[in-house]
Amino acid sequence: MRIGLYQFPGSGDMEKNYGHMEKAVLSAASQKVRFLAFHECALTGYPPLEIPSAAGADYQAEAGYREQLRRLSKDQGMYIAAGSMEEENGRYRNLMLLFSPDGTVQTYGKRALWGWDRENFIPGAQTGIFQIDGIRLGIRICFEVRFPEFFRELYRKKAEVCLVSFCDSSREENTARYELIKAHLRTRAVENVCTVLSVNNSSFFQTAPTAVFDPNGAVLQEMDRHKEGLLIYDYEKGSDTFGMRGRREISDELRRNCSHT
Repeated sequence: MRIGLYQFPGSGDMEKNYGHMEKAVLSAASQKVRFLAFHECALTGYPPLEIPSAAGADYQAEAGYREQLRRLSKDQGMYIAAGSMEEENGRYRNLMLLFSPDGTVQTYGKRALWGWDRENFIPGAQTGIFQIDGIRLGIRICFEVRFPEFFRELYRKKAEVCLVSFCDSSREENTARYELIKAHLRTRAVENVCTVLSVNNSSFFQTAPTAVFDPNGAVLQEMDRHKEGLLIYDYEKGSDTFGMRGRREISDELRRNCSHT
């Protein structure tokens, strides 16, 4: 499956954000991408970095752009994962939307809420596991990368690929944070024996990568920071290496032992 990860400078202007996304979809379609992913809150802007608050977003406009993305997904025969927000009875969720070529839209709501997120959102309830062309895909959002438990959940559900979508940037250069989050991503790939995809906003100074990590933690591809662009990766299911088999076996033993204590 050909995967695309598109980073662009997000903003509080939904029309502008959608313009970046539409351009990305058409470019990816011309290169036969089957699954394309964008960053956290890519459509709406992330509060309070790009908009003052979740309550201040125009949800009527969001619904219109969401429908345009759904149609793009159908027209181009492409799965699209895009960050947005939703309002329900005066409360708000930080979402990843998964558009399918058959016209359906599935969601995953961010569960690890802290700081700004707690001020703006309520947690989601989904496990974030999806099927794309016979591949089990897990989705996680930004701060969730800090917690192995969220990824162990995906391991137990036999996820083969995991997407982590970020809006993680700083007003000042912070390479130490960038390298730390990159290390988290590599570790999540290794301990859960899965391919990890990472996509981030390119506004300000990026503090998380747009990259691909294999199940042994190798960095297969990585975008230049702070630049808009499309990363393309051809994913193929492969056989487990000796080390991968060992990590699966010990992980499963630990799970069985823990269930008996």
